[in-house]
Amino acid sequence: MKVQVQHLRKEFGKTVAVDNISFSFGSGNVFGFVGPNGAGKTTTMRIIATLEEPTQGDVLINGISVCEEPELARRTIGYVPDTLPAHADITVHEYLDFYARAYGLKGKKRAQAVGAIEEFTNVTGIREKNIKALSKGMKQRVSLGRALVYDPDVLILDEPAAGLDPRARVELRELLMLLAERKKAILISSHILTELTEICNGVVIIERGKILETGTIDEVLKKSAPRRTVAIRLLDGQTPELLKELLQTPHVANARIVAGEIHFELSADESAACDILGELIAKKFKIIEFRQTKANLEDIFMTITKGGVQ
Repeated sequence: MKVQVQHLRKEFGKTVAVDNISFSFGSGNVFGFVGPNGAGKTTTMRIIATLEEPTQGDVLINGISVCEEPELARRTIGYVPDTLPAHADITVHEYLDFYARAYGLKGKKRAQAVGAIEEFTNVTGIREKNIKALSKGMKQRVSLGRALVYDPDVLILDEPAAGLDPRARVELRELLMLLAERKKAILISSHILTELTEICNGVVIIERGKILETGTIDEVLKKSAPRRTVAIRLLDGQTPELLKELLQTPHVANARIVAGEIHFELSADESAACDILGELIAKKFKIIEFRQTKANLEDIFMTITKGGVQ
């Protein structure tokens, strides 16, 4: 299964919400879709899910055009919006069963599908509860269950972790990793970028309707943060003296104190880091930790975006 976004553009009057963007992702991959508020993420996701028509461009789901054959494309797409409507008088089971019927599942097959999804999303214990009475986390589970009830190959999730408590976010992350193992193609938007780094194979960074970076996580991190960042923790109060020493050391840049540690950027290879460590120990600095830190999506996001909106 492959999703190809091709030269997508969406205009609302004089506002260009999405401006000629192209990217792709496929089965077994979780792609993060990140950008400031108003960057065009939700509009793009709604176009992929066939809920909006683009002004120009197209999206192909395994070669099926969402513009020319939206009904056929919908059979392969599960869409999770940022909020689940607060239905006034329907239980969790009734809600999932209704959508299973809407997707054309019948009889025993429908009952089995609904039961399997209730178990997978862990809502079996609340299946008779009214949706309106559920917590945000439980509503997100139900929303995910609705999107999965007919076993789509593509999942589009718009801010699914927004408002969830830490445990609910961890559980959602585990569900998404299981779905990727089952060869689903997943596109997820989120502002919790440190968590996306842990689960995503690739990323699309968008601002003001334009793509700034796209590729695998490693590719984007290497391209946007080519220098290594090293952190040093000392045993006693030698931090100011060490900082002064590092400022005079070759291949060291941007040395600063961060939460009691010293961080600096290394513009050379790892052997240079070994040499620096050896020299500092020889000069009697009591180093208890010397480690290379890895940039994450939050670091890259802050580096390449400017916070602009349309």
